[in-house]
This record gives sequence, C-alpha cells and structure tokens, in this order.
Amino acid sequence: MSEKYTFDDFLSTVDGDNREFVRELHEELTKLGCKTEIKQAKSGYVVSCLQNKKTILNYVFRRKGLMVRIYPNHLADYMEVFDTISDELAKAIQDAPVCKRLLDPSACNSKCAMGYDFVLKGQRQQKCRSSAFFFLLTSDNRAFAKALLLNEANTAVQP
Repeated sequence: MSEKYTFDDFLSTVDGDNREFVRELHEELTKLGCKTEIKQAKSGYVVSCLQNKKTILNYVFRRKGLMVRIYPNHLADYMEVFDTISDELAKAIQDAPVCKRLLDPSACNSKCAMGYDFVLKGQRQQKCRSSAFFFLLTSDNRAFAKALLLNEANTAVQP
C-alpha cells in the first residue's frame, strides 16, 4: 500500500522564501475547487493541482529549488496577464522549446497534448506544453505565477 502524503508534508520542505506564497496560493485554488495530489519522487515531493480532473499546476523540486509548471488551458481568455511578466521570465518562456505538433501535427506523438500558441512581448510563440511555463519559483515571478493560475482556475469554473 502506498503511503499518503499531505500538503503540510510538502509545505514543510518548501524553502522559507516560497512557503507562505505556496500556502496562500493553495488556499485560494482550493476555494476555487482545485484538488491536490502529492507523490514522492527522488528529488522530493511532486505536487499536482487539478481542476475538473485536468492538471493546472505541478510543483517539483530540482537542485536549483522549487520549480513550478503551469498548464494554462484557457490562456486566450486572459492574455492581459502577460502585461505583468518580468523580462527575465519572458526570456525563459521565449527560450522554451517550440511545440512540434503546432508546426506539424505528425511530428510528435499523437497522444501528446498540443502546446500553446500565444503572443508575448509582441512576438508569436508556439511553445511545448511541458516546458512553456516551467520555471524556478522566485520572488520576481510569484505575482505572475499567481495571476496566471488564478485566472486559469477562475476561467475553468465559469459555466
């Protein structure tokens, strides 16, 4: 039987700079109907936040620290969030791999969910779903991460 992990187990391993942010965001997402799944991996906990059985957020630990992977499935509904993005994070997103399926649907695994097609800083981006919004959580990008996630969660609960 696999061991059950709690959000508090995960939270106790989050660095002090991010702990309060992660706790508050978890509370807000929970109020919007999101469910949390927690698993143990080699590098620490892997935490997924799901809404309507679709993952909108993963937390994973790497040597650099706590990484966040966001899946903004309704991105077109709240593009104004990108007005608040830092230049550093914008560059990281721009440097993420291109989605092969957006360019040529036969170029990638047919089971692969197609990536994101959006405009960032005036340039069209066609990015892979797995890496487009995968970044180290820092004080400089917390506000953007929160805005992106809350917009996604709010959009997903609207009828």
